[in-house]
Amino acid sequence: MLEIKNLHAKIDEKVILNGLDLVVPTGEVHAIMGPNGAGKSTLSYVLSGRAGYQVTEGTATLDGQDLLAIAPNERAALGLFLAFQYPVELPGVGNANFLRTAMNAQRRARGETELDALQFLKLARVEMKKLSMDDAMLKRNVNVGFSGGEKKRNEVLQMALLKPSLAILDETDSGLDIDALRIVADGVNAQRGPNFSALVITHYQRLLDYIVPDRVHVLASGRIIRSGGPELALELERDGYAQVIAAAA
Repeated sequence: MLEIKNLHAKIDEKVILNGLDLVVPTGEVHAIMGPNGAGKSTLSYVLSGRAGYQVTEGTATLDGQDLLAIAPNERAALGLFLAFQYPVELPGVGNANFLRTAMNAQRRARGETELDALQFLKLARVEMKKLSMDDAMLKRNVNVGFSGGEKKRNEVLQMALLKPSLAILDETDSGLDIDALRIVADGVNAQRGPNFSALVITHYQRLLDYIVPDRVHVLASGRIIRSGGPELALELERDGYAQVIAAAA
């Protein structure tokens, strides 16, 4: 379970998160929506341990472990996964080698046996088929020359192989056409189960047509100002954020 209490964070002396409280129980998918500059991406960066963000108050725990007290690689070993809004290119780093190294690092952390190259390729091809990915993408450098849709599918492939307990999807729908959006959403939905939780950060309700959340939260001015069921996303799509923000003022 992810539990955040009274979280305050800033970057370059600018306060972004301002007393954020959030609980995502194990086995549930929650969506975060909100206007530009509300702190949605900052929340994902703080939880994953991105450099430059300073937590000034509050706590964030995953399954009782203090996330803020450990390094980013330790957070990943604990089961946290971040799918970037804009996945970075890694020239000179082969996709297959990258994926296998990351997956085996996670397996070591869980006390599981590492996979050799042939075992990895067999597993990777099964997961790639689900995402309509060509096997040739394993031979390319990570995200180099990938289209926007290919980058996002590669992120979901990483998630499928790493099997995190908590996945944070930072605007995964950005730049995706309808077909790619559906494929990526199917990949996320395939991970859903009693041992998997997700925090889906999005501007648009359309993603939530495919990844139906258990709860929807509105983030504004660095804190959660309203929570509800999936119908809240439809309300926001119809009416915008102004009324919700005014009611919380």
